[in-house]
Amino acid sequence: MLGRPGGLLADDVADALSDADPEVLVIGAGPAGLTAATYLARFRRRVLVADGGAPRACWIPLSHNMPGFPRGITGEAILKRMTEQALEFDAVIEPGRVEHLVRDGEGFLVRLNGRDIRARAVLLATGVMDHHPDLPGIEGAIERSLVRICPICDGYEAIDKAVAIIGRDDTGVREAAFLRTYSDRITLIHVGPAEALTEEGELLRMGVELIRAPIDNVQLQGDRVTALSWGGTFRVFDLVYSALGTSPNAELARALGARTGGDGRLVVDAHQATSVPGLYAAGDVVRGLNQIAVAGAEAAIAATAIHNALRDADGWTVG
Repeated sequence: MLGRPGGLLADDVADALSDADPEVLVIGAGPAGLTAATYLARFRRRVLVADGGAPRACWIPLSHNMPGFPRGITGEAILKRMTEQALEFDAVIEPGRVEHLVRDGEGFLVRLNGRDIRARAVLLATGVMDHHPDLPGIEGAIERSLVRICPICDGYEAIDKAVAIIGRDDTGVREAAFLRTYSDRITLIHVGPAEALTEEGELLRMGVELIRAPIDNVQLQGDRVTALSWGGTFRVFDLVYSALGTSPNAELARALGARTGGDGRLVVDAHQATSVPGLYAAGDVVRGLNQIAVAGAEAAIAATAIHNALRDADGWTVG
């Protein structure tokens, strides 16, 4: 887990919360959770962030589409800056995973690190879990940006390169179509059942090569990837994209009966409120455009809505 410089951290948490429970609990310390924490703290709300460990953003080797950083910025640097900003305004960040979340009157009862906490509102910023290819050395390849998971983030860097996409269904076809914007050397390696690929004609129309075979290994050679597969054949690619999908970390919300969509992500309204009163959600756990800019915008909307809802509940409504 990243270090959290300054502010209130593990040793200070008990003292900081001894007088009063947080008004708002934010679950998740990725870009969405940290943005919400900054907004809520600046709204002078007592806010506690449950930091369950390294978020997806830690996988980013160098982002060139993060607003304000034309030369690029690493995921670790993004999280460090956002953490420092939240702590600057006295948000409390506590390492640990929420074990239990239930409604308690007008608020919530939460179990975190073996103790019970009450909160008036909860924001879920729990993100998603990537389905990585089951291959040796895959984490190192992702860290070096040789195996990638987000063509929206870094497709620009694939211009005119030899690109392989690992897919198990028609999601791979759609990713191939997206990446054809950047290169005409695209190969889809379909590792799923034959019947899961129904758009083979689209691949032919786009000039995308199709290989139906399991991949045995990923070998890194300098700044390139060698995929060993299909009967001992070696193929060299500049980049490999995984199109194997994600699973939303929405178990806490589902246990409360929150409404989800067909892909398991949480359904929210224009204020990022779920179907459970007082429960909000922002970031990747909500919708499929997994972008830091989107997560931050949703978190700002949610934090403002939470603050206003608490003001209304306390009788501060004007008119």
